Amino acid sequence: MKATFFIRAIVAIFLMLCIKSTSAQQQNAIISPVLNPDNTVTFKLISKVATSVKLKATWMPSAKPSVDMIKADSVWSYTTEKLDPDMYRYNYLLDGVEITDPLNSFVERAGIRHESILIIPGPISELYKVNDIPHGTLSKVWYHSPTLGMKRRMYVYTPPTYLENSNKYPVLYLLHGAGGDENSWTALGRAVSILDNLIATGKAKEMIVVMPNGNPWQAASPNEAPENSKAEKADVIQMGTMRFEKSLVSDVIPFIESHYRTYNDKNNRAIVGFSMGGLQTQHITNSNPTLFSFIGVLSMGLMDNNRFGPYNKEEHIQQINALQKSNPKLYWIGIGKDDYLYATVVNLRKFYDQQGFKYQYRESNGGHTWSNWSLYLTELAPTLFK
Repeated sequence: MKATFFIRAIVAIFLMLCIKSTSAQQQNAIISPVLNPDNTVTFKLISKVATSVKLKATWMPSAKPSVDMIKADSVWSYTTEKLDPDMYRYNYLLDGVEITDPLNSFVERAGIRHESILIIPGPISELYKVNDIPHGTLSKVWYHSPTLGMKRRMYVYTPPTYLENSNKYPVLYLLHGAGGDENSWTALGRAVSILDNLIATGKAKEMIVVMPNGNPWQAASPNEAPENSKAEKADVIQMGTMRFEKSLVSDVIPFIESHYRTYNDKNNRAIVGFSMGGLQTQHITNSNPTLFSFIGVLSMGLMDNNRFGPYNKEEHIQQINALQKSNPKLYWIGIGKDDYLYATVVNLRKFYDQQGFKYQYRESNGGHTWSNWSLYLTELAPTLFK
């Protein structure tokens, strides 16, 4: 009896090992994603138990952000239409549960979510890739913010020659949107690769890039803040309180200019932000008209519903008049045609036109996405500090 039980146990273990081996062999034989010669892309996922698998991706229209994948044996697959060269994000919906592609190691955090990344080769996406060129240094820097009453973290990019000489450099302050943090521009926006590639080809001047955490209630990105740090409930409405804006002017800029070799005049300062960061950029430059000569407002305009606090038009007129007198070298506005904030940019441009305030306008395809914000950075960076 004992011998029979022992034999059955051995057989069961052998069968389990065979199943695992077959699964591992099958997994190793499957590749996802696969870029086809015609720039279509094939995605695959192995699941024997799923009853439904969908592909959710940023190239899909907002009205239909996912498509059904087709099952053959235990492999689910989907092939896209031809995709333009760009960087895209995608995930799978496995019986309604969102997961990253387990066959793709290129995964980045987007706020509290993680997303798989796909780059379609082409002229624009070459700027998003890590190429064999001189590279700058990305530092995660802690600083004290008396304005917000806590130690906070920001990312600071220094160009390739920074460690090789004693030169001074201009500074770009690069702000993220709601739901992001100091990690967003480097992880999702590919800011480091963009700057490295533009500088290496002589298309952009060498510059320091400061990427702070724009959430005034947060010391640093999730799981990176000290346990004893000041904690507040996340509240997007704080975009209208000016807390972060005051901290950037009073805490961040003085820290950068005292700890790095920088030119400390407005012609060597730039500020660019998208969405929430675009609103913060407006607040900062409206309240401090002589601080920056290069200003970029992306995917954000003029709200007409007082969502972020009371709006005083007369005060705004005075601010824009003062900003115009300071004669910024560039005021750049960018928005996607399908962006849900498109109407706010129409409002902003109308207001600026009424005041005779000069700006450059860029309208692109697509919506409120990183594809646009990374694209805008590739176009803006070469215009700065010239």
